[in-house]
Amino acid sequence: MKISGFSFIRNAVKFDYPVEESIKSVLPLCDEFVIAVGNSEDETLNLIKNIGDPKIKIIETVWDDSLREDGRVLALETDKAFQQVSENSDWCIYIQGDEVIHEKYLNNIRQGMEQWQHDEQVEGLLLNYLHFYASYDFVGDSRRWYRKEIRVVRNNKNIKSYRDAQGFRINNRKLQVKPVDAFVYHYGWVKSPEDQQQKALNFNKLWHNDEWVEVNIPKLDQFDYSNIDSLKHFEGTHPKVMQERIKRINWEFSFDPSQKNFSSKAKLLHFIEKHTGWRIGEYKNYKII
Repeated sequence: MKISGFSFIRNAVKFDYPVEESIKSVLPLCDEFVIAVGNSEDETLNLIKNIGDPKIKIIETVWDDSLREDGRVLALETDKAFQQVSENSDWCIYIQGDEVIHEKYLNNIRQGMEQWQHDEQVEGLLLNYLHFYASYDFVGDSRRWYRKEIRVVRNNKNIKSYRDAQGFRINNRKLQVKPVDAFVYHYGWVKSPEDQQQKALNFNKLWHNDEWVEVNIPKLDQFDYSNIDSLKHFEGTHPKVMQERIKRINWEFSFDPSQKNFSSKAKLLHFIEKHTGWRIGEYKNYKII
């Protein structure tokens, strides 16, 4: 069984993406790792080159900055990397530049690939998510955070990244998947307040025109992390590849998890989910078989 990894990135240094840690977290699973490095304003290309692993295959790309609707350019960059995966790979694991997989889950992912390798009905594997917020000590636990997503797909080039690269589809239908007991640690909301504000400005330009950004994105020096509905303390351990980054944290964030900022409807839905596990109306871009 041959496994390829793939991803895309641009301006990782400027916006402090943990892309080096992302790649390193899945390299033990991979026979190769393809990453599309977009035209950046910083040293992103050298950052990836300096990882120095012969498994890594870099393709240099140019983003279409005119695509400013629903984050479509992110899916196109994902597809560029996926199309360069070796034809003889069986499975492909996808990791975004702010996602890291804990080493304790690698065997579970590999076992899932082995278990379903020869069952062509299984087109992908579904992983769970932890979304860290503001610091490495808190995770989001409300409905605003997606709970699962496809992060392993068959090496079928008819599979395409969907919408803003959150998931995948094939021939415009949902992939048939099996769940795996593994978590993706999403660190995209863990940055200094200054860096997070710059990321918010830049990221929203991938979805909206300048007029929308001008009206809807506050002109602040720092991101306001206090406007969050619900958080809980993280009680586990972080991946080993994240330890040095965590040591370098240079800001503080405090929060009382007993505080909830919900509307009446959201409070009821949150209560139901916490006591039953049922997320009413949950969006699922996959079909579990």
